[in-house]
Amino acid sequence: MKAKKSYGQHFLTSEAISERIADSLSRQGEYKKVIEVGPGKGMLTKYLLQKDYELYAVEADRDMVSYLQRHYPDLKETLIPADFLKLQLEDFFKEEAFAIIGNFPYNISSQILFKMLDYKTQVPELVGMFQKEMAERVVANPGTKDYGVISVLMQAYYEGEYLFTVGREHFAPPPKVTSAVIRLSRKEDLSMNCDTRLFKQVVKQAFSQRRKMLRNTMKTFLKDSPRLKEAFFQQRPERLSVEDFVQLTNWVSEARV
Repeated sequence: MKAKKSYGQHFLTSEAISERIADSLSRQGEYKKVIEVGPGKGMLTKYLLQKDYELYAVEADRDMVSYLQRHYPDLKETLIPADFLKLQLEDFFKEEAFAIIGNFPYNISSQILFKMLDYKTQVPELVGMFQKEMAERVVANPGTKDYGVISVLMQAYYEGEYLFTVGREHFAPPPKVTSAVIRLSRKEDLSMNCDTRLFKQVVKQAFSQRRKMLRNTMKTFLKDSPRLKEAFFQQRPERLSVEDFVQLTNWVSEARV
């Protein structure tokens, strides 16, 4: 079974790393169901099946689906031959809680995260393998070069933790980049105290020219508002915390009244 470029496949070959990823789910008491995205040949799947979960596996590659059906009969009722990004997850989980895990295809990894946000009230936790640069951006702290749009949007609802780095030699075929595993744990309080749709727009606008001060980038929303002269707006977007962006969103909302 050869990896297909069209699916962004790089099969994990290390048993030790696979087991470590499976062991990285840490909030099992909050859910009984786990969905693995892109199981491929089942290197991670075998360790997840040893856990006390109801495991669902979503695989878009029909050849891999056939392989999994032959080698992992325990998935008979929960193997889903589909594109994860197109799934209506409520069809499988209704309102139940579930975790997400996987050696994610790098070409859709950010889309997987944004889909998780759509189901944040049901997803207490995600553990995933990403391209190292992407992993670092997701968990980056304010004031660092990696901090950006995806950092803010994910950290508004989840605490991020960089778990470990995975070298190219642990995949077949080896990717051109280094990989990393991160864990995202949902915050207890999901209330944002602002217009969440506007929050997303504000964050994207602020980082649209990340080297410019907010007084320049936020003119789109605040126009000639006196607030633009305040010290807050002399900052660049990477200096702002999630809470700062909430405040900025509320200012924008007030200016629209």
